[in-house]
Amino acid sequence: MQKFPMTTVGHAALEVELKQLKTVERPIIINAISVARDHGDLKENAEYHAAKEKQGFIEGRIQELETKLSLAHVIDVSQMNGDTVKFGATITIENVDTDEQSTYQIVGEDEANIKAGRISITAPIARAMIGKEVGDEFEVHAPGGAKGYEIMGIVFK
Repeated sequence: MQKFPMTTVGHAALEVELKQLKTVERPIIINAISVARDHGDLKENAEYHAAKEKQGFIEGRIQELETKLSLAHVIDVSQMNGDTVKFGATITIENVDTDEQSTYQIVGEDEANIKAGRISITAPIARAMIGKEVGDEFEVHAPGGAKGYEIMGIVFK
């Protein structure tokens, strides 16, 4: 079975979302379906069909979250250290052409948020950095062409 790597923060966020779906969203949608049923003919009842569709999305997400949480490989980044890039590391890189610096943390797929500086372990740039050390250069092949970067710093926080 495939394990899903995630940080302790990401694991906690998925647990909060699951709890919200089960204790708040699910009861609301069940009530909405009940109310829509009381309106009569279900074939032409748009409220009923919309509520059933939303219920399907909620139940699907609950199942997905339960699976990911059960298969989670939770990694406490605060207990990590080292000189090479690996899951959980926060890396400062510099574009070798523009000297522009960026900082990213490598996290699990469900935690990725580029605006917050968190990139998925499966992202091409993250895969290109894995195993590198400060001072190493690497290249990422993107739709706009290949770009070169240098690793400026690695921290675990």
